[in-house]
Amino acid sequence: MSQSKASVTDKKHETEELFKKKDKKKKSSFWKKVLVPQKRIPKKVSLTLSILSFVVIIILWCSITYGKIVGSMFVPTPGDTLKAMGTMFSNGFWSDIGITVYRVMAGFLIALVIAIPLGILVGAYSPLAAIFEPVFSFIRYMPASAFIPLFIFWIGIGESEKIAIIILGSLPQLVLMIANDIRNVEKSLIEVSYTLGTNTFDVLWKIILPKSLPDIMNTIRIVLGWAWTYVIVAEIVGASAGIGFSILQAQRTFQVDSIFVGILTLGIIGLIVDTLLTFLNKKIFAWNF
Repeated sequence: MSQSKASVTDKKHETEELFKKKDKKKKSSFWKKVLVPQKRIPKKVSLTLSILSFVVIIILWCSITYGKIVGSMFVPTPGDTLKAMGTMFSNGFWSDIGITVYRVMAGFLIALVIAIPLGILVGAYSPLAAIFEPVFSFIRYMPASAFIPLFIFWIGIGESEKIAIIILGSLPQLVLMIANDIRNVEKSLIEVSYTLGTNTFDVLWKIILPKSLPDIMNTIRIVLGWAWTYVIVAEIVGASAGIGFSILQAQRTFQVDSIFVGILTLGIIGLIVDTLLTFLNKKIFAWNF
C-alpha cells in the first residue's frame, strides 16, 4: 500500500512538473513571438499599447499626487493642472502658443531651405563634404543657447533673435544628417545604374535622391523636435511672450501647475506635429514602409 501511494505521489509530481515545463515553454514562445527585432505588429495593437503607456503615466501621476507621496508645491495634481490650464487659456495663452509656433516654424523652414540642397550635395560629393562637413561638425557641438547673449547684442531681443537661435541650432544638424541619409543609399544601386548607362547627374536625381527621401523626411521630423528646445531657451532668456516666457513667469510666482501646463502644451503640440509628419511620410513614400 505504501509503495502504491508513493508511486501515485511520484506520478503527481511528474505531471505537475510537465505542466510547469509546458507553461514555461508557452511563456517563452509568447515572448519569442512578440520580441522579434524589427518585426511589425498590427496597427490596433500598436495604438492600444501607445494609449496604455499614457494611461500608466497618468495613473502614476495621480498616485504620487493624490496619495500625498509628493507635495503639491513640487508636483501638482492632474485636477489642479486642468484648472490652471483653463485659467491660462482664458487669459490669452493661445497667443503665446501662436507666437512660439511661429518662431519655431519660421526658423526651422529657413534652416530647411538651406540644409536640404547643401546636405544633398555634401552627402553626394566628397570634395564638398571635405569643405563643409568639418565646419558644420564644429558648429554642431556649440550649444545654441550659448549664442543667445551674442545674438541679443548683435540683433536685439526681437523676433529675429529667436529665429536666429533656431536656425543656428537646426541647420548643422540637418545638413549632417541629410548628408548621412544620402550616403546610406546602397552602393549596389549606384553601380547597377552606371552599368545600365546612367550618367552622374541622373544617378543623383533619379537613384540616390528618391531612395533617400523617406530617410530625409524622418530626419526633418527628428530635428524639428530639437528646434522646440531651442525656442524655449530663447524665450526664457529674452522675450515678452511665448510658451517659454509663460513658464518663466509661472516660476517667478511659484505657480508649479502653470509650469506643468506649459510643459504639457509643448508635449501635445510636438506629438501632434510628429504624428502628422509620420503620417505624411507613410503616405507620400508608401513603397518604403
